[in-house]
Amino acid sequence: MKPKLLDLFCCAGGAAMGYHEAGFEVVGVDIKPQSRYPFQFHQMDWQEALSMLNMSEFSVIHASPPCQGYSVTKSLSQSSAPKLIPVVREALQEIGKPYVIENVSGAKSELINPIKLRGNMFGLQVQRDRYFEVNPWIMSSPVVPTDGSCSSHRGKNRLYEGDGFITVTGCNFLVDEARHAMGIDWMIGKELAQAIPPAYTRWVGEQLMNVCFGEEEAAA
Repeated sequence: MKPKLLDLFCCAGGAAMGYHEAGFEVVGVDIKPQSRYPFQFHQMDWQEALSMLNMSEFSVIHASPPCQGYSVTKSLSQSSAPKLIPVVREALQEIGKPYVIENVSGAKSELINPIKLRGNMFGLQVQRDRYFEVNPWIMSSPVVPTDGSCSSHRGKNRLYEGDGFITVTGCNFLVDEARHAMGIDWMIGKELAQAIPPAYTRWVGEQLMNVCFGEEEAAA
């Protein structure tokens, strides 16, 4: 039987797909409807989920609290937006399960021993830096093969030959190219702009499988 992972603040399921590929059965929770979420989904508040769902069924909990309060991008930053990382961490620590908290670069100082992941660690054509607080702590990190630059063409970000990258934010990108660049084929534009590339959480999930469940479960 696959270990089950609870995916809080799940949005359209970028993180969920990576954990699925790592071998988890994934259940998503979001306060907004997510019609394209690829796995079992509950529309509810994250705190409601922690109190109403049977936590004994879950082996790991992932949380991606809203990033707007932490964003360094002016168009996304909202001074009045909630900064939920501390209260989410407290709730997850009280439950006592292995957990992951993910957020943007601006939240780095709020996270404990975060691991930085970016697209070129996984051969993607986006950079999209994201930080992961993982408990139990994962000591290793992927090797960065090459670096690249972000390029654009006529107001729309384009993939260039070689090691070109695109930026998938706002609405300034082509959906098909963004899907290809991020390794996501089921989302629409606004969902892609917020998504975690599945390659990130596949890597995190594989490490958790080894640390929490041993090599046998990770290879299953």
